[in-house]
Amino acid sequence: MKYGMIATWKMAYEGVVEGSEKLRNGKEVSEAVICAIESVENNPAYRSVGFGGLPNRVGEVELDAAYMDGERLCFGAVMAVKNIKNPIRVARHLSGYQRNNILAGGGAESFAATHGYESANMLTHESQQRWEKKIGEGYIPEEIEAYGGHDTVCIIGLDDQGRMGNGVSTSGLFMKHPGRVGDSPVIGSGFYCDSRVGAASATGVGEDIMKGCLSFRIVSLIKAGGDCQGACEKALFDHEADLKARGSKPGSMSVIAMDKNGNFGGATTQKEFPFVVSREEMEPTIFVAQNDGKVHRVIKATQDWKDNYLGD
Repeated sequence: MKYGMIATWKMAYEGVVEGSEKLRNGKEVSEAVICAIESVENNPAYRSVGFGGLPNRVGEVELDAAYMDGERLCFGAVMAVKNIKNPIRVARHLSGYQRNNILAGGGAESFAATHGYESANMLTHESQQRWEKKIGEGYIPEEIEAYGGHDTVCIIGLDDQGRMGNGVSTSGLFMKHPGRVGDSPVIGSGFYCDSRVGAASATGVGEDIMKGCLSFRIVSLIKAGGDCQGACEKALFDHEADLKARGSKPGSMSVIAMDKNGNFGGATTQKEFPFVVSREEMEPTIFVAQNDGKVHRVIKATQDWKDNYLGD
């Protein structure tokens, strides 16, 4: 196994193609992961990440992003930031420090400006229209769900030196309260990465994901000898069952993982959850985790599935 990459949602396909090319050419994993995530952040067609992201309840696009270096277990994150064109780059920068690794709001924005990161108005006309429509329809704040079809973009990479990196970027829940932060930039919940073991990421309703520290739990299961697919399913479904046993009604949750050898897995509580995988011996390929409430399986996406998929 020379290199590999796994990413949440079909929307990450183009980014995985670009990132995998960098890995194929011997680039460091951090460069490949950041490139792949930026591809999604910069595309307004993907409304749950970056430019054109879905607004909060007062019509502002607030972004969260994080990056973790699996070699040194270093991480960086920005939370509830506005007008930063590529928050993943700022998160990667922060991962290089020993302290002050997580910055929020105005402090993160000031740091980004001081260090020359590009600013931009991240609200598009289409996103504003969606916000206006939602305001008109009305909504129940405590019943907000993750955005259908795609949500947080999470990308795990493994380079030919055995180094692993894990990056995430999102605009969070549509119509969230201003300042709300979900699991995405929270280490252990939205992401975790250890080059000696593997990495995992989560997407969905952050409040429920954080209750189980799902990403760290998956990596811990892999470290204990579990395979990636089994670790994803056990961590996710045990957590879902635990929440239900305590009287909760958990929102949608999906996870991905890749170990240090490039083996991978994915699982979901939704009916379908697509993810993208690339390895040295395999071109970027879309897989679909399917869950009918009784059976969970992972299949390669057929052309018919791709033609009829409406998530992106």
